[in-house]
Amino acid sequence: MTFMTKAIRAAAVGAAMIAGIGATQAQEINFFTIGTGGTAYTYYPVGGVIANAISNPPGSRPCEEGGSCGVPGLIASAVSSRGSVDNINAILSGLRDSGFAQSDVAYWAATGTGTMDGKEPAKNLRTIAALFEEHIHLVALADSGINSVADLKGKRVSLDEPGSGTYVDAKLILEANGMGVDDVTAEALKGNAASEALRNGKIDAFFVVAGYPTGGLVELASAEDIKLVPIDGDAAAALTKKYGFFSASEIPEGTYEGVGSVKTVAVGAQWFTSADKDEELIYQITKALWNDKTRKLLDNGHAKGKAITLETALNGVGVPLHKGAERFYREAGLLN
Repeated sequence: MTFMTKAIRAAAVGAAMIAGIGATQAQEINFFTIGTGGTAYTYYPVGGVIANAISNPPGSRPCEEGGSCGVPGLIASAVSSRGSVDNINAILSGLRDSGFAQSDVAYWAATGTGTMDGKEPAKNLRTIAALFEEHIHLVALADSGINSVADLKGKRVSLDEPGSGTYVDAKLILEANGMGVDDVTAEALKGNAASEALRNGKIDAFFVVAGYPTGGLVELASAEDIKLVPIDGDAAAALTKKYGFFSASEIPEGTYEGVGSVKTVAVGAQWFTSADKDEELIYQITKALWNDKTRKLLDNGHAKGKAITLETALNGVGVPLHKGAERFYREAGLLN
Protein backbone atom coordinates (compact mmCIF):
# COMPACT_ATOMS: atom_id res chain seq x y z
CA MET A 1 0.00 0.00 0.00
CA THR A 2 1.51 3.35 -1.04
CA PHE A 3 1.94 6.26 1.30
CA MET A 4 -0.73 8.18 -0.66
CA THR A 5 -3.24 5.31 -0.34
CA LYS A 6 -2.62 5.10 3.41
CA ALA A 7 -3.08 8.84 3.73
CA ILE A 8 -6.36 8.77 1.81
CA ARG A 9 -7.67 5.87 3.92
CA ALA A 10 -6.63 7.57 7.18
CA ALA A 11 -8.36 10.76 6.09
CA ALA A 12 -11.52 8.82 5.26
CA VAL A 13 -11.53 7.11 8.69
CA GLY A 14 -10.94 10.44 10.41
CA ALA A 15 -13.78 12.06 8.52
CA ALA A 16 -16.10 9.20 9.49
CA MET A 17 -15.16 9.55 13.14
CA ILE A 18 -15.74 13.29 13.08
CA ALA A 19 -19.10 12.74 11.40
CA GLY A 20 -20.08 10.22 14.09
CA ILE A 21 -19.07 12.58 16.86
CA GLY A 22 -20.96 15.36 15.15
CA ALA A 23 -24.09 13.21 14.95
CA THR A 24 -23.84 12.36 18.64
CA GLN A 25 -23.34 16.00 19.57
CA ALA A 26 -26.26 16.99 17.37
CA GLN A 27 -28.57 14.84 19.50
CA GLU A 28 -29.60 16.86 22.51
CA ILE A 29 -28.65 15.28 25.84
CA ASN A 30 -31.02 15.67 28.78
CA PHE A 31 -30.17 14.67 32.33
CA PHE A 32 -33.10 13.72 34.56
CA THR A 33 -32.90 12.88 38.26
CA ILE A 34 -35.29 10.73 40.29
CA GLY A 35 -35.21 11.29 44.06
CA THR A 36 -35.77 7.96 45.82
CA GLY A 37 -35.03 7.02 49.45
CA GLY A 38 -32.52 5.13 51.58
CA THR A 39 -30.46 2.52 49.75
CA ALA A 40 -31.69 -0.30 52.04
CA TYR A 41 -35.36 0.22 51.20
CA THR A 42 -37.60 -0.09 48.13
CA TYR A 43 -37.58 3.37 46.49
CA TYR A 44 -33.89 3.30 45.59
CA PRO A 45 -33.68 -0.02 43.68
CA VAL A 46 -37.02 0.58 41.96
CA GLY A 47 -35.82 4.06 41.01
CA GLY A 48 -32.73 2.51 39.47
CA VAL A 49 -34.83 0.17 37.33
CA ILE A 50 -37.04 3.01 36.12
CA ALA A 51 -34.07 5.30 35.45
CA ASN A 52 -32.51 2.57 33.31
CA ALA A 53 -35.79 2.00 31.47
CA ILE A 54 -36.40 5.63 30.50
CA SER A 55 -32.77 6.38 29.55
CA ASN A 56 -31.49 6.25 25.99
CA PRO A 57 -28.03 7.87 25.84
CA PRO A 58 -26.59 9.03 22.51
CA GLY A 59 -25.04 6.12 20.64
CA SER A 60 -27.37 3.49 22.12
CA ARG A 61 -28.60 0.68 19.90
CA PRO A 62 -32.13 1.24 18.58
CA CYS A 63 -34.99 -0.28 20.56
CA GLU A 64 -36.03 -2.53 17.67
CA GLU A 65 -32.50 -3.98 17.58
CA GLY A 66 -32.50 -4.95 21.25
CA GLY A 67 -31.17 -1.64 22.54
CA SER A 68 -32.63 0.97 24.84
CA CYS A 69 -36.31 1.87 24.44
CA GLY A 70 -36.06 4.99 26.57
CA VAL A 71 -36.30 8.64 25.59
CA PRO A 72 -33.69 9.51 22.91
CA GLY A 73 -30.87 11.56 24.42
CA LEU A 74 -32.11 11.11 28.01
CA ILE A 75 -29.78 10.03 30.81
CA ALA A 76 -31.80 9.41 33.97
CA SER A 77 -30.36 8.61 37.39
CA ALA A 78 -31.82 7.45 40.72
CA VAL A 79 -30.62 9.59 43.61
CA SER A 80 -30.66 8.39 47.22
CA SER A 81 -32.51 10.78 49.53
CA ARG A 82 -34.19 11.09 52.92
CA GLY A 83 -37.55 10.13 51.39
CA SER A 84 -40.94 11.58 50.52
CA VAL A 85 -40.82 15.02 52.15
CA ASP A 86 -37.23 15.56 51.05
CA ASN A 87 -38.08 14.59 47.45
CA ILE A 88 -41.07 16.91 47.26
CA ASN A 89 -39.04 19.82 48.60
CA ALA A 90 -36.25 19.04 46.13
CA ILE A 91 -38.69 18.99 43.20
CA LEU A 92 -40.24 22.30 44.19
CA SER A 93 -36.85 23.96 44.68
CA GLY A 94 -35.53 22.63 41.35
CA LEU A 95 -32.83 20.53 43.03
CA ARG A 96 -34.26 17.34 41.48
CA ASP A 97 -36.31 16.80 38.33
CA SER A 98 -38.63 14.24 39.88
CA GLY A 99 -39.01 11.96 42.86
CA PHE A 100 -41.00 9.27 44.60
CA ALA A 101 -43.27 10.08 47.52
CA GLN A 102 -46.08 8.60 49.51
CA SER A 103 -49.51 9.58 48.24
CA ASP A 104 -50.55 11.02 51.59
CA VAL A 105 -47.47 13.21 51.99
CA ALA A 106 -47.77 14.51 48.42
CA TYR A 107 -51.47 15.34 48.75
CA TRP A 108 -50.93 17.22 52.00
CA ALA A 109 -48.03 19.15 50.44
CA ALA A 110 -50.05 20.03 47.33
CA THR A 111 -53.06 21.23 49.29
CA GLY A 112 -51.40 22.66 52.40
CA THR A 113 -53.53 20.38 54.59
CA GLY A 114 -53.03 17.50 57.03
CA THR A 115 -49.48 17.45 58.33
CA MET A 116 -48.66 20.40 56.04
CA ASP A 117 -51.47 22.55 57.44
CA GLY A 118 -50.43 26.19 57.56
CA LYS A 119 -47.78 25.82 54.88
CA GLU A 120 -48.06 27.28 51.39
CA PRO A 121 -49.67 24.71 49.07
CA ALA A 122 -47.21 23.15 46.61
CA LYS A 123 -49.23 24.19 43.57
CA ASN A 124 -46.53 23.19 41.08
CA LEU A 125 -46.38 19.55 42.18
CA ARG A 126 -47.54 17.15 39.46
CA THR A 127 -47.99 13.37 39.17
CA ILE A 128 -46.33 11.11 36.58
CA ALA A 129 -47.70 7.77 37.83
CA ALA A 130 -48.89 5.72 40.78
CA LEU A 131 -46.37 2.92 41.28
CA PHE A 132 -47.06 0.42 44.06
CA GLU A 133 -48.50 -0.04 47.53
CA GLU A 134 -46.26 0.67 50.53
CA HIS A 135 -46.81 -1.01 53.88
CA ILE A 136 -46.02 0.36 57.29
CA HIS A 137 -43.63 -2.07 58.99
CA LEU A 138 -43.18 -1.80 62.76
CA VAL A 139 -40.13 -3.96 63.50
CA ALA A 140 -38.97 -5.38 66.83
CA LEU A 141 -36.97 -8.37 68.04
CA ALA A 142 -39.06 -11.50 68.46
CA ASP A 143 -38.46 -11.64 72.25
CA SER A 144 -38.96 -7.90 72.82
CA GLY A 145 -42.39 -8.19 74.43
CA ILE A 146 -43.66 -5.51 72.04
CA ASN A 147 -46.91 -6.84 70.65
CA SER A 148 -48.84 -3.66 69.82
CA VAL A 149 -48.29 0.02 69.12
CA ALA A 150 -49.36 0.74 72.71
CA ASP A 151 -46.37 -1.28 73.93
CA LEU A 152 -44.02 1.32 72.43
CA LYS A 153 -44.70 3.74 75.29
CA GLY A 154 -41.46 4.49 77.10
CA LYS A 155 -39.43 2.49 74.58
CA ARG A 156 -36.57 3.59 72.31
CA VAL A 157 -38.11 3.84 68.84
CA SER A 158 -36.67 5.02 65.54
CA LEU A 159 -39.22 7.05 63.56
CA ASP A 160 -36.80 7.57 60.63
CA GLU A 161 -35.51 11.01 59.60
CA PRO A 162 -37.80 14.06 59.73
CA GLY A 163 -37.53 14.45 55.93
CA SER A 164 -39.13 11.05 55.32
CA GLY A 165 -42.67 9.86 54.78
CA THR A 166 -42.01 7.18 57.40
CA TYR A 167 -41.54 9.87 60.04
CA VAL A 168 -44.84 11.52 59.08
CA ASP A 169 -46.76 8.24 59.22
CA ALA A 170 -45.11 7.03 62.42
CA LYS A 171 -46.27 10.20 64.18
CA LEU A 172 -49.83 9.70 62.89
CA ILE A 173 -49.85 6.06 64.05
CA LEU A 174 -48.65 7.06 67.51
CA GLU A 175 -51.33 9.76 67.67
CA ALA A 176 -54.06 7.33 66.59
CA ASN A 177 -53.01 5.18 69.55
CA GLY A 178 -53.21 8.06 72.01
CA MET A 179 -49.50 8.80 72.08
CA GLY A 180 -47.07 11.34 70.73
CA VAL A 181 -43.36 11.52 69.97
CA ASP A 182 -42.73 12.56 73.61
CA ASP A 183 -44.14 9.22 74.82
CA VAL A 184 -41.20 7.36 73.29
CA THR A 185 -37.47 7.96 73.18
CA ALA A 186 -37.40 8.91 69.52
CA GLU A 187 -34.44 8.20 67.26
CA ALA A 188 -34.00 9.30 63.62
CA LEU A 189 -32.27 6.30 62.08
CA LYS A 190 -32.61 5.16 58.50
CA GLY A 191 -32.21 1.82 56.75
CA ASN A 192 -29.30 -0.32 57.84
CA ALA A 193 -28.53 2.04 60.73
CA ALA A 194 -31.93 1.25 62.30
CA SER A 195 -31.41 -2.50 61.78
CA GLU A 196 -27.97 -2.38 63.38
CA ALA A 197 -29.28 -0.37 66.33
CA LEU A 198 -32.02 -2.95 66.91
CA ARG A 199 -29.53 -5.83 66.74
CA ASN A 200 -27.18 -4.07 69.15
CA GLY A 201 -29.89 -3.24 71.68
CA LYS A 202 -29.67 0.51 71.14
CA ILE A 203 -33.34 0.76 70.14
CA ASP A 204 -36.37 -1.42 70.85
CA ALA A 205 -38.28 -0.95 67.60
CA PHE A 206 -38.35 1.02 64.38
CA PHE A 207 -40.82 2.06 61.69
CA VAL A 208 -40.33 1.50 57.97
CA VAL A 209 -42.74 2.49 55.19
CA ALA A 210 -41.79 0.50 52.10
CA GLY A 211 -43.03 -1.94 49.52
CA TYR A 212 -42.43 -5.46 50.71
CA PRO A 213 -40.09 -7.28 50.63
CA THR A 214 -37.65 -4.49 51.42
CA GLY A 215 -33.96 -5.43 51.23
CA GLY A 216 -32.86 -4.12 54.61
CA LEU A 217 -35.49 -6.16 56.44
CA VAL A 218 -34.78 -9.29 54.40
CA GLU A 219 -31.17 -9.08 55.61
CA LEU A 220 -32.20 -8.33 59.19
CA ALA A 221 -34.63 -11.27 59.33
CA SER A 222 -31.94 -13.64 58.05
CA ALA A 223 -29.60 -12.56 60.84
CA GLU A 224 -31.96 -12.10 63.82
CA ASP A 225 -35.31 -13.39 65.05
CA ILE A 226 -37.63 -10.46 64.48
CA LYS A 227 -41.34 -9.75 64.50
CA LEU A 228 -43.60 -7.32 62.70
CA VAL A 229 -45.88 -5.66 65.23
CA PRO A 230 -49.50 -5.37 64.04
CA ILE A 231 -51.01 -1.97 63.34
CA ASP A 232 -54.69 -2.80 63.56
CA GLY A 233 -57.79 -2.57 65.73
CA ASP A 234 -59.82 0.54 66.51
CA ALA A 235 -56.83 2.87 66.19
CA ALA A 236 -56.04 1.66 62.67
CA ALA A 237 -59.72 1.88 61.71
CA ALA A 238 -59.82 5.49 62.95
CA LEU A 239 -56.64 6.25 61.04
CA THR A 240 -57.98 4.92 57.72
CA LYS A 241 -61.29 6.72 58.26
CA LYS A 242 -59.65 10.08 59.01
CA TYR A 243 -56.99 9.84 56.30
CA GLY A 244 -58.31 8.37 53.06
CA PHE A 245 -54.82 7.59 51.77
CA PHE A 246 -54.35 4.89 54.40
CA SER A 247 -55.88 1.49 53.79
CA ALA A 248 -56.03 -1.65 55.92
CA SER A 249 -53.74 -4.29 54.49
CA GLU A 250 -51.53 -7.25 55.37
CA ILE A 251 -47.92 -8.37 54.95
CA PRO A 252 -48.07 -12.10 54.10
CA GLU A 253 -46.36 -14.87 56.01
CA GLY A 254 -42.96 -15.73 54.59
CA THR A 255 -42.26 -12.24 53.25
CA TYR A 256 -39.45 -12.14 55.80
CA GLU A 257 -37.73 -15.24 57.16
CA GLY A 258 -39.47 -16.62 60.25
CA VAL A 259 -42.10 -13.87 60.33
CA GLY A 260 -45.81 -14.67 60.17
CA SER A 261 -48.50 -12.62 58.45
CA VAL A 262 -49.35 -9.32 60.10
CA LYS A 263 -52.14 -6.79 59.73
CA THR A 264 -51.04 -3.23 59.09
CA VAL A 265 -51.89 -0.14 57.05
CA ALA A 266 -50.59 0.93 53.66
CA VAL A 267 -50.22 4.00 51.44
CA GLY A 268 -49.40 4.43 47.76
CA ALA A 269 -45.96 5.13 46.32
CA GLN A 270 -46.20 7.62 43.46
CA TRP A 271 -43.84 9.43 41.08
CA PHE A 272 -43.94 13.23 40.97
CA THR A 273 -42.38 16.09 39.06
CA SER A 274 -42.88 19.84 38.63
CA ALA A 275 -45.46 21.53 36.42
CA ASP A 276 -42.55 23.51 34.99
CA LYS A 277 -41.03 20.45 33.32
CA ASP A 278 -41.37 20.34 29.54
CA GLU A 279 -44.63 18.69 28.43
CA GLU A 280 -43.05 16.73 25.58
CA LEU A 281 -40.26 15.41 27.82
CA ILE A 282 -42.67 14.15 30.49
CA TYR A 283 -44.91 12.68 27.78
CA GLN A 284 -41.97 10.73 26.37
CA ILE A 285 -40.84 9.64 29.85
CA THR A 286 -44.34 8.39 30.69
CA LYS A 287 -44.53 6.58 27.36
CA ALA A 288 -41.15 4.94 27.99
CA LEU A 289 -42.23 3.90 31.50
CA TRP A 290 -45.08 1.84 30.07
CA ASN A 291 -43.55 0.26 26.96
CA ASP A 292 -43.12 -3.51 26.65
CA LYS A 293 -39.35 -3.39 27.21
CA THR A 294 -39.85 -1.60 30.52
CA ARG A 295 -42.39 -4.24 31.54
CA LYS A 296 -39.65 -6.87 31.34
CA LEU A 297 -37.23 -4.71 33.31
CA LEU A 298 -39.79 -4.06 36.06
CA ASP A 299 -40.77 -7.72 36.32
CA ASN A 300 -37.16 -8.86 36.66
CA GLY A 301 -35.51 -5.86 38.30
CA HIS A 302 -37.16 -5.90 41.74
CA ALA A 303 -39.71 -7.97 43.64
CA LYS A 304 -42.08 -4.97 43.74
CA GLY A 305 -41.76 -4.37 39.99
CA LYS A 306 -44.62 -6.68 39.04
CA ALA A 307 -47.00 -4.47 41.05
CA ILE A 308 -46.15 -1.47 38.85
CA THR A 309 -48.70 -1.67 36.04
CA LEU A 310 -50.36 0.64 33.54
CA GLU A 311 -53.74 -0.56 34.81
CA THR A 312 -53.00 0.88 38.28
CA ALA A 313 -51.07 3.95 37.09
CA LEU A 314 -53.81 6.32 38.20
CA ASN A 315 -54.90 4.54 41.40
CA GLY A 316 -55.16 6.88 44.37
CA VAL A 317 -53.77 9.88 42.49
CA GLY A 318 -54.67 12.98 44.49
CA VAL A 319 -52.21 15.45 42.93
CA PRO A 320 -52.94 16.72 39.38
CA LEU A 321 -51.21 14.90 36.52
CA HIS A 322 -48.45 16.65 34.61
CA LYS A 323 -49.76 17.72 31.20
CA GLY A 324 -47.31 15.38 29.45
CA ALA A 325 -48.38 12.40 31.54
CA GLU A 326 -52.04 13.30 31.10
CA ARG A 327 -51.60 13.35 27.32
CA PHE A 328 -50.14 9.84 27.40
CA TYR A 329 -52.92 8.43 29.59
CA ARG A 330 -55.57 9.93 27.31
CA GLU A 331 -53.94 8.28 24.32
CA ALA A 332 -53.75 5.01 26.28
CA GLY A 333 -57.48 5.18 27.01
CA LEU A 334 -57.14 5.57 30.78
CA LEU A 335 -58.70 9.04 30.72
CA ASN A 336 -61.72 10.32 28.84
